[in-house]
Amino acid sequence: MTSAENAARGRRIPAGWTSAYPRSQRAERLAGELRDQILAGRFGEGERLEEAVLAARHTASRNTVREALELLRREGLIERRRGAGTTVRAPKYGHGLDRLTGLAEALAGYGTVRNRVVSAERLPAAPDRILDWLELEPGSGVVRLERLRFVNDEPLSYDISYLPADIGVPLLDADLVTNDVFGLIEQTSGQSLGRAELTVHATNAEPDVAAQLGLITGAAIFTIERLTRLADDRPVDSEVLQIRADRFALEAVVHRDRRADLPGRAN
Repeated sequence: MTSAENAARGRRIPAGWTSAYPRSQRAERLAGELRDQILAGRFGEGERLEEAVLAARHTASRNTVREALELLRREGLIERRRGAGTTVRAPKYGHGLDRLTGLAEALAGYGTVRNRVVSAERLPAAPDRILDWLELEPGSGVVRLERLRFVNDEPLSYDISYLPADIGVPLLDADLVTNDVFGLIEQTSGQSLGRAELTVHATNAEPDVAAQLGLITGAAIFTIERLTRLADDRPVDSEVLQIRADRFALEAVVHRDRRADLPGRAN
């Protein structure tokens, strides 16, 4: 039945319901609206989402709502169980491993990101392991930054960075609350970052870190050790990030090395 025929019968058909606007597109648009609301905290963790309520609120059909909810389920934002209905899950923030970005850059679009600067200080002599990582001479001074990262006012990560003095000292006067260290390094040094080597561990939160992140002692966290270099390969940021595993997912797109299929190679 056409829109004109429906109108003639006295039915009011929302503009977005016409065949010129496929249901898949309507579902994607609705999923986007609901995603923004979930990430902004408009729905609490465990809150039920009723299809009939959503259909009325967003002037959508029940089929469109079901399709939108399925998109959100695949993203891990909601959970659908028979008998329990549809409930909101605590969102996990994705961080790609296929390019070098600061955490705030990676979290753009997830909500308000800010740092609490726990400490920012110049050390006259760096620990031996930091000297090795940053390829500094014995007795070299460094800058140590200790920050707690929040997304939508919820603690997400606890970060400690060591930087060579010439790179780190200008950052002590910079805005470390709303800016990523990566961007500040490039801005103050006039040089571009090039690459980073990182290792990811599954660990348990020690009491002090758990308290900072709002977790119980021993809760699962990701610990990321990252050494970031300038484009000329000089190491400038030795960093340890401890991140809530219940709120964070590491993501990557990887490609198969076709050389693995060469004759004589074991698979």
